[in-house]
Amino acid sequence: MGLAEQVIGGIFVLNAIGAAITVFRKPRSITTILAWLLTLIFLPVIGFILYAFCGRGIDGETIYLFDQEDKNRVKEIGETIEKDNQKVTTNTPTQLYPAAKTLSHYFNSLDESPLTARNQLDFFYDGTEKFDHLFADLKKAERNIHVEYYAFFNDHIGNRFLRILEEKAAQGVEVRLIYDPWGSPKANNAFFAQLRKNGGKVTAFITSKNIIAKTRLNYHLHRKIVVIDGQIAWTGGFNVGDQYLGESKRFGYWRDTHGRIVGTGSFTLQEIFIRDWNASVKDQTDQLDYLPEYFVIPQSIKKGVPMQIVADGPENEEQVIKGGFIRLILAAEKSVWIQSPYLVPDDTMINALLIAVRSGIDVRIMIPDMPDHPFIYRATQYYANYLHERGVKIYHYKKGFLHAKTMVVDDELATFGSTNQDIRSYELNFEVSSFIYDPAVAKEFRRVFEKDMHDAQLLTDQMIKDQSLWLNFKQKFSRLLSPIL
Repeated sequence: MGLAEQVIGGIFVLNAIGAAITVFRKPRSITTILAWLLTLIFLPVIGFILYAFCGRGIDGETIYLFDQEDKNRVKEIGETIEKDNQKVTTNTPTQLYPAAKTLSHYFNSLDESPLTARNQLDFFYDGTEKFDHLFADLKKAERNIHVEYYAFFNDHIGNRFLRILEEKAAQGVEVRLIYDPWGSPKANNAFFAQLRKNGGKVTAFITSKNIIAKTRLNYHLHRKIVVIDGQIAWTGGFNVGDQYLGESKRFGYWRDTHGRIVGTGSFTLQEIFIRDWNASVKDQTDQLDYLPEYFVIPQSIKKGVPMQIVADGPENEEQVIKGGFIRLILAAEKSVWIQSPYLVPDDTMINALLIAVRSGIDVRIMIPDMPDHPFIYRATQYYANYLHERGVKIYHYKKGFLHAKTMVVDDELATFGSTNQDIRSYELNFEVSSFIYDPAVAKEFRRVFEKDMHDAQLLTDQMIKDQSLWLNFKQKFSRLLSPIL
């Protein structure tokens, strides 16, 4: 063997040893370890650069900042919610059936997500309708507006949104906005300059700060939250951009699910916003206190929808929202219907779905029929094929792009929010999802799913058989990298 071959061989050996040491330094799932090992070994230099920016765990300083909430005040707010729950005489938390009670207990044991009973919910599935109603609420704001989005685009709808915030700030309304720069590439300082001039305050999310020193590019703010005057809240799947109104030639019609909440459910979203804001601002004098005007008890709601709103992110040791999904699936007696733009589940989620199918449960999953991220789309195709072959009914939505993140179980339990059915949402993103314990909401989600089925195609054995060898290769290759996509 010549000198050159010895040098190259030595480099590969050292690279493999370095890859193993690098990946095993941090506790993580076996699938993630294998994916990073493949990346580091087969891309010797590029792989380590990718790992430096995307593979390291979230830093301890960031975790510390998220843990600095006013726990006494949060406890007081929880007690206020519990007292307010007693005003509801029908469909109360104590009347919840067993599956809802066990899920509620699960969230209470892991997360500060109180069960709230007095809520009025309205759902929006079309972007134009959603923004028309949201803008109407914003224009009526009298005291405070808190806004948090992954994507806030500098386009027509983004500028309309911003003009309203600028106007309200000029009127003396407290306006604060958090955004993720990676999802909002053109929402720069110049874009927000007038809002700041008018008295509003804006900050980029904490994980986009100090990227040269901390190099954590893989953790994104994926939440969508608006809280108005401490009692009206919006959350769900829509970001702020023209494409979410169906005005993108690439995506066409945009099908999503977003909720408007009037009631004490808004308190949890307000707490999430305050925590995210305080972790993200540079100057401690800009931090928010848990003031009474941010948590206003609704007066007009005589009965309501019981729900829990759950935040999750890489700062948590437990994957709380994913655990909630699994608990829902395993509680099913008749059906589990899921909508998600991405289908890249981990082993525990796959096992839960297969347990349900093999128990005679009607499991259906609806996904888009077009990509917005090529690798993730091919991985989604792989898992769609895999689950179809094991009894799950897979529907490809063909009217446009399906971005809704919903689940409905037995016409009794439902969930919606920002959380996709993929490993990124389970482990890496900062997410928020709402779990609804109300048959009326569950039945509405079922009706919407059935309506969407008219615009979807059921995956068949023949469709999988007709897929080319090249497409199969891309699906399997993308699946190998799915834990780090």
